[in-house]
Amino acid sequence: MDSLHLYNTLSSQKEKFEPINPPFVGLYVCGPTVYSHVHLGNCRTFISFDLVNRYLRHLDYKVRYVRNITDAGHLENDSDEGEDKISKKARLESLEPMQIVQTYSLDFHEKMAIFNTLPPDIEPTATGHIVEQIEIIKNIIEKGLAYEVNGSVYFDVIKYSESNNYGELSGRKIDELLSGTRDLDAQEEKRNPLDFALWKKASPAHIMRWNSPWGIGFPGWHLECSVMSTKYLGETFDIHGGGMDLKFPHHECEIAQNKAANGQHAVKYWLHGNMLTFEGKKMSKSLGNSILPEELFTGDHPLLNKDFHPMVVRFFMLQAHYRSTLDFSNAALEASEKGFYRLMAAIKQIDTLPISEENEVDVESYSKSFYQAMNDDFNSPILIGHLFDLVKTINSAADGRIKVTQDAVNQIKVLVNHFVFDVLGLKPADEDGNQDLVNGLMDLIIEMRTRARQSKDWSTSDAIRDQLNSLKIVVKDGKEGVTWEAQ
Repeated sequence: MDSLHLYNTLSSQKEKFEPINPPFVGLYVCGPTVYSHVHLGNCRTFISFDLVNRYLRHLDYKVRYVRNITDAGHLENDSDEGEDKISKKARLESLEPMQIVQTYSLDFHEKMAIFNTLPPDIEPTATGHIVEQIEIIKNIIEKGLAYEVNGSVYFDVIKYSESNNYGELSGRKIDELLSGTRDLDAQEEKRNPLDFALWKKASPAHIMRWNSPWGIGFPGWHLECSVMSTKYLGETFDIHGGGMDLKFPHHECEIAQNKAANGQHAVKYWLHGNMLTFEGKKMSKSLGNSILPEELFTGDHPLLNKDFHPMVVRFFMLQAHYRSTLDFSNAALEASEKGFYRLMAAIKQIDTLPISEENEVDVESYSKSFYQAMNDDFNSPILIGHLFDLVKTINSAADGRIKVTQDAVNQIKVLVNHFVFDVLGLKPADEDGNQDLVNGLMDLIIEMRTRARQSKDWSTSDAIRDQLNSLKIVVKDGKEGVTWEAQ
């Protein structure tokens, strides 16, 4: 089996995955800032890294997956100025900030569960690590790479750049960054415009505030992830993930902070998921094309033709590589829906395949192709393509066009369980608690149709079939009896 290769943003190339301390793997992913309902772009990022987490575990690595909750310090427009996003929401709604945090943390966890993502092993919060953040700021000040002004502490990017490459992750050049920021306002305290806040003095109106050696204030957004990742995964760990929009400045600042504090890169492999668009346009509230997960599930959005099951949405997202832009559209979702139900229908057939003394299915070849796809930087769309090749084989075996032994059927079941359910994290859409009721009703309907056919009441029989077809339920009359499947 080929070894796993990852695309490392830091080197801009695929690299063989070699954990620092095998079989243990440290995985850190930047979590949400919990001031509003989680949006689809966030969901895609966390589904992408759920795939990474699942496949590493499938390969028998002992993964420690850490994903934080940002509940303080993330200011508007991802800058060092303006209002804390959570404090602003609390002020607008006349609530305590921690009420906002609790409300949207619960919403986030609910959506992640609906999408069948595995929870992280550790989910630290920024407010739970104020002491550690203060300590690392002291460390960076002592090394001459940060300075305090009027109760705020800033990282000295120019001083750091004398012996380090600020911009190495994003490919930015320090001179170009400086020329692009000289005209910005609200930079009076900073020695230069690129310096970023490690600690900000709290204004009298700022709700979330803590004591520090520099006065009452709150931590910088970039610092939180440096502290929480290294606390739980060590000064060096394997994989740091997040959305492409975090590459600069957030992750660039993380690298600088870690190297300033500990003298080395904390992260061996940087992985970044790409963005979502809707019919070719960036998703945004101003364009009216921003869709929340629950709107997808209910179809309650003016741009949607219908509702889509959460597993259909997950399947749709996995049909694009995590580093590729993913374009939402009704047509694409509906095509993905058909594919998802075709895959699930084929899987349901595996246990009823006619068994032969001869075998014409090369299960080992399928297994090899599945691993090759996932070992190539978690290439889920290629894996799904190979799965549909297997679907054709299953359907051919069901129709008697291909012979298959019981041993081969058992191998197919194991392969499907591993890659469809364990790795891709899919589950049948009917696993929602009502399947016993659905099965019972369908048994009753099929019995009524069978009685109509036996009494040669063809009009009733055809009417039942046509009504079921309109509900995307197909009834099949075969040698083994009557079967049905949802399309």
